[in-house]
Amino acid sequence: MSVRTKSSMSRRTLLGSLAAGAAAAPLVSACGAPGSSSSPKAAPPSTLATVPSKPVALNVLDVAGNLQLTQPILNAFKAQHPEIVSGITTSTGTAPELAPKVQAQQQGGNVQIDLVLTGTDGLAAGIEKQLWYELKPYYDTFFPGLMANYQPAAASMAALAQDQGIELVVTPSGPLLEYDPAKVATPPTTPDALLAWAQANPGKFQYAQPRNSGPGRTFLMGLPYLLGDSDPSDPTNGWAKTWDYLAQLGKYVQSYPTKTSATMTGIAQGTVWMIASTAGWYINPRATGTVPAGVKVAKFDNLTWVSDAQYGVIPKGIPADHLTAVLRLLAFALTPDQQAATYDKGYFYPGPAVKGVTLAQAPAASQQVVQKYGDPDFDAWTSSGPIRNSLPAQAQVTAFDLWDKKIGAAK
Repeated sequence: MSVRTKSSMSRRTLLGSLAAGAAAAPLVSACGAPGSSSSPKAAPPSTLATVPSKPVALNVLDVAGNLQLTQPILNAFKAQHPEIVSGITTSTGTAPELAPKVQAQQQGGNVQIDLVLTGTDGLAAGIEKQLWYELKPYYDTFFPGLMANYQPAAASMAALAQDQGIELVVTPSGPLLEYDPAKVATPPTTPDALLAWAQANPGKFQYAQPRNSGPGRTFLMGLPYLLGDSDPSDPTNGWAKTWDYLAQLGKYVQSYPTKTSATMTGIAQGTVWMIASTAGWYINPRATGTVPAGVKVAKFDNLTWVSDAQYGVIPKGIPADHLTAVLRLLAFALTPDQQAATYDKGYFYPGPAVKGVTLAQAPAASQQVVQKYGDPDFDAWTSSGPIRNSLPAQAQVTAFDLWDKKIGAAK
């Protein structure tokens, strides 16, 4: 990314009621010189202007595939609010790379990333290392009624951010099993049946490393419920059955790819016949042609859904003007019109985090994708079983570390 230049911002309508207020009465000017990088160790500005002194150029890093959902939102914000942003540059990376990259920039006093789009994995790693700004001081100004605006599942998942990120999308997720019906006549519906199938078909079941895979971590966090572990919230002391099960299953798993997309390629090419999946990962790769449309999905009996979400987080140390611009962008992303775009091609089905946004409000292309490539049982499935949050930040990091040592290291 290019070295940051001096920049600031201007005005924009926020969530509903902020529109008139922000335009009429901006807050006290931000602390610090406009365009200057503050120390990541210093406290964030206690007050922020609601408009920048001039448009700023933002750098956005996506480590969750979130741009599939939010690129139209970024485009719309730039087009509608040239007084706030002069440009938005996007790049992609992986969740395991995120924390070291941001930490290195902060230690060097030259933070180049204004906004990170991340799943719970990158969110958790950054919370553990104290990389993200605390955003609660800005809720009333930039996100009035934030929690009340979220639908219930999203409001629950928003708590995982610990006020260090703004939740943008949510999904009941899984864990689900995706399979090739030409090779799997009757898909397993219990963990024991999956283990027996894997034993009879060595190398043909696969899931990606949980540290960098939504389906991988959903599978990992869903097993304690399916197996009846003593405490699904405690991977250290409460997952005895899960770790034993994954060790047994691992005897028949040839490899654990570093990306979910590799498992999709595997099932498309026939090198594997069944993979761990989620609602969105079942719809989207079939809609885009990555996976054959004839691939099917199955759920476990007595499934407890482990929901997933994606967030916008802001690295400590960016200039105050850039912080304001990012907050305005995130508020824009939570307006109903923009949330409807997150149905996209089913990548994070359904997607919208705020209340009252239906498929009927989505672009026609999104409606067609969901109708053609979604499963008619999804809505019944999600309403028939309990939905639980993903693990909170520290527990999630612990779970990934334990998986790496106990399971991944065996390969």
